[in-house]
Amino acid sequence: MSEPTAAALSDGRSGAAPSDGMSDAAVSDGVSGAVPSDVVVSSVASASASASASEPEPEPEPEAEAESEAVSELGARARKLDAEDELAATRARFVLDEPGPVGHPESCPGAADAERGAAVYLDGNSLGALPVGVAERVEDVVRREWGALRIRSWEESGWWTAPERIGDRIAPLVGAAPGQVVVGDSTSVNVFKALVGAVRLARGEDGDGDGDEDGGGGAPGARRDQILVDATTFPTDGYIAASAARLTGCTLRQVAPADVPAVLRERGDRTAAVLLNHVDYRTGRLHDLPALTAAVHAAGALVVWDLCHSAGALPVGLDAHGVDLAVGCTYKFLNGGPGAPAFLYVRRDLQERFDSPLPGWNSHARPFGMRQEYEPAPGALRGRVGTPDILSMLALEAALDVWDGVRIEAVRAKSLALTDFFLECVEAYLPPGRVEPVTPAAHAERGSQVALRCPDAEEVMRRLIARGVVGDFRAPDVLRFGFTPLYLGFAEVERAARVLAEVAADVESEAAADAAADVTADAAAGRPSGSHPA
Repeated sequence: MSEPTAAALSDGRSGAAPSDGMSDAAVSDGVSGAVPSDVVVSSVASASASASASEPEPEPEPEAEAESEAVSELGARARKLDAEDELAATRARFVLDEPGPVGHPESCPGAADAERGAAVYLDGNSLGALPVGVAERVEDVVRREWGALRIRSWEESGWWTAPERIGDRIAPLVGAAPGQVVVGDSTSVNVFKALVGAVRLARGEDGDGDGDEDGGGGAPGARRDQILVDATTFPTDGYIAASAARLTGCTLRQVAPADVPAVLRERGDRTAAVLLNHVDYRTGRLHDLPALTAAVHAAGALVVWDLCHSAGALPVGLDAHGVDLAVGCTYKFLNGGPGAPAFLYVRRDLQERFDSPLPGWNSHARPFGMRQEYEPAPGALRGRVGTPDILSMLALEAALDVWDGVRIEAVRAKSLALTDFFLECVEAYLPPGRVEPVTPAAHAERGSQVALRCPDAEEVMRRLIARGVVGDFRAPDVLRFGFTPLYLGFAEVERAARVLAEVAADVESEAAADAAADVTADAAAGRPSGSHPA
C-alpha cells in the first residue's frame, strides 16, 4: 500500500475542482445546443469575472488553514521517513492490499476513490498479516508431505521435531538461547502449564508432589501458598490463575504490576509464583520486566511472563534478565496465522525440575515405549503434551522466514518512531479533548500499540474500518491501534490519523444534530428538554 499522492490529497481537501463537479468543458457542452460555444465561453467568463468583482472570495478560516498546513507538513515528513526506513523492504514479504487509484471499493466503501483498496492495517497486535511464503508452504505440506508421504513425514519431513525446531527459531526473538523454547498448544494451556509448574518449583516439589515445607527458599516452616496475578491481565490469564490456585491449594491475589514489589516486601515468603503481562493488552503499557523479575526473585518466588504483546515487537531478554518461565502467542507480531500454536519457555537450569501438570505421551522420555509409568523427557521437551498440530505449526515455521536478516532492535526503533509519529499526527489533526491517549508517552513504558480513549469509540472504530483504517475497539471506550514495523509505513500512519480526525468529526457532528433535533421535538411537544421517548 502506498499513500495517495500529494496532488490527490490536495485536490481532495482544497476544493480545487468546481463545486458542482463539472469542468468548463462539461458546462459548455451542457448548453451548446442553445447558444454558440464561443458565446457560452464568453458569457461564462464574463459572469465569472462579474461575480469575482462583486463578491470577493472569503478568506480561509484560520483553523482550516492551519490544519491544511499541518497535513502538508506531516505528509511530507511521512514520505521522508519512509524513504529513510531500513525496514521498508520487509513489507514485500507480506500479502497486503495493493493501492490503485480506485482499488477495491468493497474493502472500504466510504473512502474517497484515491484511497479505496489501500487499507491501513493497524490490527497486527490482534492478528498479523500473511507472509507471502506461507500459502505455498502449506500447500506443499498438504499435497506432498501429507498427501504423498503420509505417515513417513513424521520422520522424513521433520514433523516429529517441529515443536523444538520452531521453538529455537523463536528463541532469539525473545532473547533466549536454543533448547529452552518449545512450540505447541494454545497460550491458555501454556499459561496453565507454566504457572502450576512454577508453584511446584517454588515449593521444591518433585513429580510426586512431595516437597520441602520451607517453601523452596522461603522462611523456615512457611509454605508458599499464594499466587499473584496481574490485576489488569487479559481475562483468560485470570481464569487460568484461579484454576491453578485451586489445583495447588493456593490463594489468588490480584495485584497491579506497579504494586508487586511492595506486596512482595510485605508477605513475599508466602508467594510461590507471580503471573505478569509484559505489555497491557488494552493500554499498550510496557511493564518493567527486569525490575519486576528481580523483585520476585528477591522474595524467593518464581515469575511467569505473558509475552503475547511483546514477542516480535520489542527485545525481551529472557535469558539476560533471568526470567523463570514465559509463554506467548505467535499469531500477532510473529504473523503465524489464526490459531497458530503458542510457545513455552522454561529456563535451562529449571528444566530438569519442571513438573508439568499436563504430562502427555509427547513429553515422555520414551514416547513410543508405551509404558504406563510416566518418565519426563529431558530439557524443553517436557513442555510438550500431545500430538503436534502440524498444519498450523508448519505454517508458523514458514511465517518466521520474514525475520531472516531482521534485528529485533531495529524493529523496536521503528515501532517507537511509528507510535511517536501517530501520536503527533493525532494531536495535530484532532481538536483537544476529542480523544485521550492512554498509552504512556515514555518509550520505556510503551509497547507497540497506541490506545486512545474516545467516548464514542465503538461507532468511530466501525466507521474507521469502513474507511479502510483497521484497528479495533475495546470496551468501554478504547480505540486500539497496533503498529507492526515489518509491514507498516509512516505515510499509512499519517493517513490513519487524518481519517480518524474526519470520522471523529463526523460522528460528533451527527450526535450534535441528533441532540438538537431531540430538543426541537421536545419543545414542539411541550415536553421538558431531554424527556423525549427513547
